[in-house]
Parts: sequence; structure tokens; C-alpha cells
Amino acid sequence: MTMTAAVTRTGRWTVLRPWLGLAARLGLAAVWLVAGATKVGDLAASGRAVNAYQILPYDLAVVVGAALPFVELALGVLLLVGLATRLSAGVSVALLLVFVAGIASAWSRGLAIDCGCFGTGGELAAGQSPSYLPEILRDLVFLALAGFLLRWPATPVSVDGALAGDPTVEDDDE
Repeated sequence: MTMTAAVTRTGRWTVLRPWLGLAARLGLAAVWLVAGATKVGDLAASGRAVNAYQILPYDLAVVVGAALPFVELALGVLLLVGLATRLSAGVSVALLLVFVAGIASAWSRGLAIDCGCFGTGGELAAGQSPSYLPEILRDLVFLALAGFLLRWPATPVSVDGALAGDPTVEDDDE
């Protein structure tokens, strides 16, 4: 009986995993597309938002801020169509770790800034309070989605799957 229950759980996971991956892929794609789209219209503001963290020299912060929306949009498109999913998930993990570290750094140093994650950011006006904990928790959820895709990138309705000949089977371990 135990063997049958284990086989049933494994069978359910095998069926469910690709669909959970699709939800994670599309959810993370939406995050990157919205984040990039809200910043791409004002690259100077994006640069100011990165500079507000006071981690990078000003000139480098401006360049990073101007490039970041395009990186986010590229990740969003790749994840949306399911192309280079594992690579996109890996880059997402790296970016999200940098974002969490940056927010934690700003919090620990007592900076009062808006993260700039979904639009303009920068220093908050007098009397406004930053919301670092919710921002970190939100990014940790996104990190979990990216981690799932890094581990199990095979999803239905993907270019990766079409190129491999099967949208749900890849050389993943159980």
C-alpha cells in the first residue's frame, strides 16, 4: 500500500510540475514586463532610483539604471515565450538576490527611499516611511518562482519545449 501511495504522489507531481512551472514562468514574466515597462519611459528616473541606494558611483548607477529596464523586458519576453527558460530563471535569481541585498542594505543604513522596482524610485519626501519588509518579502516570492524554474524549466506552451520536441519533458530529475 505504501508503494502505491508513493507512486501516486510521484505521478501527481510529474503531472502537476509542468503546469506549476507554466504558472511560475508566466507570473515571473509578468513581473519583469511590468517592472521594465514602468521604467523604460524615463531612464533618467531609473538611474536616480539606482543611485538612491548609495552603493554604486553616480555614473555607474545611472548606466545600470538605464540598462535595467531593458534587461527586465528581455527577461519578461524570454519567460513569456519560454525560450532559454533555465538561463532566464538563473539571471532572474541573480537579479532578485541583488535587489533583496540592495533593499536590505538601504534599510540597514537608515535610508528613506522608494525601491524603484515598479517605476520611479529614489529618496522619499519628508514624512514618508519606506516599506522595506514588504518589498523584501515580495522579492523573495519572485525568487521562489525563479528558483522553481531554475530547477524545473520544462513547461507546456514553450519555445524550449517545441525545440526539444516535447513541451513538458526535459532532462530534469524528479
